Amino acid sequence: MLPQKQSSIIFKLILTCLIFWGIQGQFLVSLAEDKKESDRQTQNKSCPQDIEPLTSLMLKDLADYGNRVIQRTQDSHRREGFDSYIIFAGKSEFEPLNLPQFQYNSVKESNTEQIFFTTSERQYIDNTRQIETQNYHWLFLAPTSEGWHMVTMFSRFSPSAQKDLPTPPIESSKGIIGQAVSLWLRDCRAKEAGK
Repeated sequence: MLPQKQSSIIFKLILTCLIFWGIQGQFLVSLAEDKKESDRQTQNKSCPQDIEPLTSLMLKDLADYGNRVIQRTQDSHRREGFDSYIIFAGKSEFEPLNLPQFQYNSVKESNTEQIFFTTSERQYIDNTRQIETQNYHWLFLAPTSEGWHMVTMFSRFSPSAQKDLPTPPIESSKGIIGQAVSLWLRDCRAKEAGK
């Protein structure tokens, strides 16, 4: 038989453990419910019809999509000691540039949207040098009955020497970022179709 003082301490210890386990159990149940709700909200997200929310979602994912394109297509660069990564995409602007009219009478108003954004990219050369660049992209998207599609894209690339100016705009819809945009839009349309 334990002395009364020791049994009181053991009782308090057991009671404290039970309370702690109860609180921990409630916390874990709460976390599981929050995760289920978060998953439900993610599944319910559709591909936005408005250009600004669409672009915001796209830019959040674009570095991941671009890096997957790099992994699939840049084997020869890696063998030569070049490793490239997209760090992030951001700074979107929606104020369109006036484009020249190439016809006398416009048939209909264009519904093409212009989006300007930047990407920050990093390249490692032979594990000895690191080059960071900021590149500028001019993206044209058009809505269709199935969702948004890329019309074309132009890019200006920063040189490795910061004193040099970026390159003139070149058509880049088949480049890494162009492919990443096309893949993201494809997945976005598929999400919308699967609702």
